[in-house]
Order: sequence, then structure tokens, then C-alpha cells
Amino acid sequence: MAFSSGRGRRRGGFADINVTPLVDVMLVLLIVFMVTAPLLSTSLRIELPEVQASNQPIKDAKLVVSIDKNEKIFLGEQEITSTLERTLAQNPRIQSEHELYIRADREARYRVVARAVAAARAAGVTSLNLLVDPEPKP
Repeated sequence: MAFSSGRGRRRGGFADINVTPLVDVMLVLLIVFMVTAPLLSTSLRIELPEVQASNQPIKDAKLVVSIDKNEKIFLGEQEITSTLERTLAQNPRIQSEHELYIRADREARYRVVARAVAAARAAGVTSLNLLVDPEPKP
């Protein structure tokens, strides 16, 4: 068995890795994410009340109950105005996480927000968070 000392003819290909296909794939993924990111945001328009509070971002995958100015109640994008209590009581994520965010339009009536809070408490929510917009500082 003979080993090559490297002085003879060179066999094989290049020793460098070709990264061009990797760069192409990364650019395509970047473009795809740039196009789809605006579509992932909620299409429900809620004007939150402005209060003096610290700005804390919500965690990505948390459940949010939204109340619009027409007093319609949504869980995510699904309207649950007539079935609010039953929907929250039967939601498996609420039963396991016991956490819920409520964001209500500033024009929404207090009784609708109070109904959502009462339904959340009856469903077993122990960590209830009301979302507001922080007041701009003068």
C-alpha cells in the first residue's frame, strides 16, 4: 500500500466550501419573512386608553381578549361576544396557563370590560392583565 506524499499530481477538488447556495437560501428566507411579517399582525383596530404606566411587551403566544368600540369581544381573531363565558371556560390554554390579556378600546363601555374580567375569573384565570397605551410624557 503506497501513500502519496503530496509531491505528485494533485487529485480531488477544491478544499473550500461553496457558500453561494447558502447565501441564496438565506436571502430568499429574508424576503419571505419581510413580506409575511406585516400580515401576521392583528387586523383588529383597537385604540387602547392612555394611562400612566410602564411599557411592558406581552409574550408572543399569550391569549388576548379584545373588545372593540362596538362592544364586540374577540379571542384572537374569532368573535366570541355571545359565547364569551363558555369559550373561556372551555379553552384548554386558559385551563393550563391561567393567564389572559384583555385589551379594550377606549370607547368601550365599562360593563363590557367588566363582563370579560368576570368571565376570565370564572374560567380560572389567576393572572389577568389589562393592556393600555402608556401616556406620552410632556
